[in-house]
Amino acid sequence: MLPLSSRRYGAINWIGLGTLYGKEVRRFWSVATQTVLAPLVTGLLFLAVFVLALGHRVDQIGGQPYVDFLVPGLIMMTIAQNAFANTSSSLMIAKVQGNIVDLLMPPLNALELTIGVAGGGVTRGVVVGLTTGIAMMVFVPIDIAHPGFVIFHAVAASLLMALLGILTGIWAEKFDHLAAITNFIVTPLSFLSGTFYSTTRLPELWQTVAHLNPFFYMIDGFRYGFIGHADAPVWTGVIVMCGVDAVLLVIAHRWFQRGYRLKA
Repeated sequence: MLPLSSRRYGAINWIGLGTLYGKEVRRFWSVATQTVLAPLVTGLLFLAVFVLALGHRVDQIGGQPYVDFLVPGLIMMTIAQNAFANTSSSLMIAKVQGNIVDLLMPPLNALELTIGVAGGGVTRGVVVGLTTGIAMMVFVPIDIAHPGFVIFHAVAASLLMALLGILTGIWAEKFDHLAAITNFIVTPLSFLSGTFYSTTRLPELWQTVAHLNPFFYMIDGFRYGFIGHADAPVWTGVIVMCGVDAVLLVIAHRWFQRGYRLKA
């Protein structure tokens, strides 16, 4: 029998990281009716309402039928909101219930914690986006002009929102704080990002303001992947997405490292 000793890990604790990621995925998948099916139904309702309300008034945007222009934005909105909800609620519930120690005690460093929790949010965002897209295909023909841009923006946007959710979950001390970030920051930025309209129809000043919103580049690049039309240079959007993801990753890593609002 080998003598008892502490387990040695390499540069990355793959076992712990995989366990944390699996926990975050099982957390949302165990209530898939709420976390996957409900956003799908909401997306279909948005599609029905906007097509019925505006379809006969807005024939084309950017040379594309309005419904083709609308669908990618709706899919991206569900991706973003669910990636954010997964990580923010995970940390908030752990803090309120007092079991955040279960996250902090295992031999996981700050980077592993960040990747594990964010990975669960990215997975939920992509799964919800995929199921919503498949459901919409039943009612609307969907073509993909540039698959690479679709995949990149789905993952990059999910990561951005998952990291933002981590920061919100760490910062928030009660559910009112979480609701405030959702209602006054995430939702307005999502709706004002060109989800339902083209920013080229805005006055020049408001076009500039819209292009300062990082959510705009999530929608615009994702839509370009589907219909080949973008309101801004697509590579500018790629750079913005990578830059914002990198900044949020550094901040989240630093907050986990310091135990900001996580340790007494």
